[in-house]
Amino acid sequence: MARIAGRFGRVEPRRTAGAYVRGLLADIDRKNCWNLAEHAGLIGPQALQRLLRSARWDADGVRDDVRSFAVDRLGPDGVLIVDETGFVKKGTGSAGVQRQYSGTAGRIENCQIGVFLAYATPAGRALLDRRLYLPEHTWLADIGRCRSAGVPDGTGFATKPALATQMVLAALDAGVRASWVAGDEVYGQDPRLRAALEERRLGYVLAIAGNRRVELEGTQVSAAEVAARVADRHWHRYRAGQGAKGPRWYAWAWARIDESVAQGHRWLLIRRNLTTGELAFYRCYAPTRQPLMALVKIAGTRWAVEESFQAAKGQVGLDHYQVRGWTAWHRHITLAMLALALLAAIAAAQPPGTNDDRIPLTLPEIRRLLAALILGTTHTITDILRWSDWRRRHQATARHCHYQRRSAP
Repeated sequence: MARIAGRFGRVEPRRTAGAYVRGLLADIDRKNCWNLAEHAGLIGPQALQRLLRSARWDADGVRDDVRSFAVDRLGPDGVLIVDETGFVKKGTGSAGVQRQYSGTAGRIENCQIGVFLAYATPAGRALLDRRLYLPEHTWLADIGRCRSAGVPDGTGFATKPALATQMVLAALDAGVRASWVAGDEVYGQDPRLRAALEERRLGYVLAIAGNRRVELEGTQVSAAEVAARVADRHWHRYRAGQGAKGPRWYAWAWARIDESVAQGHRWLLIRRNLTTGELAFYRCYAPTRQPLMALVKIAGTRWAVEESFQAAKGQVGLDHYQVRGWTAWHRHITLAMLALALLAAIAAAQPPGTNDDRIPLTLPEIRRLLAALILGTTHTITDILRWSDWRRRHQATARHCHYQRRSAP
């Protein structure tokens, strides 16, 4: 918290932010303002709600501090990974919410979509940046709706790949040392993102669909057609990182593509599941020649962002917020990223394990130890009953207002 202290103009929001982050790391089932305030011993959630909504502090500056802290603790020359995740919401007032596909839910849901930039090294992984996706027709075309949600005037439409490009370039401009970018099909199909990375001479391994066309020996063919031409002897069995159930082994093949382009080297990387035979495809670029194993390693690293989402939602309440506004969303997400970066930094500081009878400390175990040894609080019976009374009175007021609204003509 001392590292980000300069982002707050006054001591009160700085102390409240400290209580907020300690609550995110505590043993609380649902990490919303009510429960965080009770954990902090406050008389109500108003101070925490004000921290997210209206207090004066620089959330983007804290984001920059989180980025530098994570890179410093995890080490240089990592892989930048872009991906989005969904936040299921009810109603229509939350900034950016609409019925849209969410990979988190696996279906079309009423949700917000956040685009994130993750950073992965052998020491660990963390989230470095975030952007809230605003649909063009249902939001940016409705100025009144945007103002009600606190969206800044002049905010223009940006696709998810465009938001990812902004975050990657901002990280490079801030001095983050990375040589590779990874992402899924949403980002691999965008030529502007690929062009921006090639202009910076930044290698990438970006997934594409099998029906996407590439230039092979001067002819435009689909990625699936390239895979059909690969002879059996050209498939190589490599491990694409460590999974929850052990090493992830696949068969891999590659082909040179886009050879008419003068600068750099480009490949189509093909992955085949050894059990089902299912294929996956990646567009790859590097300013210098690379071995097949190097591309396989980067392709396997992309899963680090999924692990970061899982840890952020399960351990530090990334998706536990109950706010609607643009500013409040970015502030909560930034403080959750800070809490996650702390866990990642502690995990990275472990000495190399030499015992076979126990695994290294995981992020959930580190958070449990922090909660038990450092962040634990003791509340009196009076405090517990006061909060129970506050919750029930607030819920009664909310129910009364809801009934009134539904009974209005």
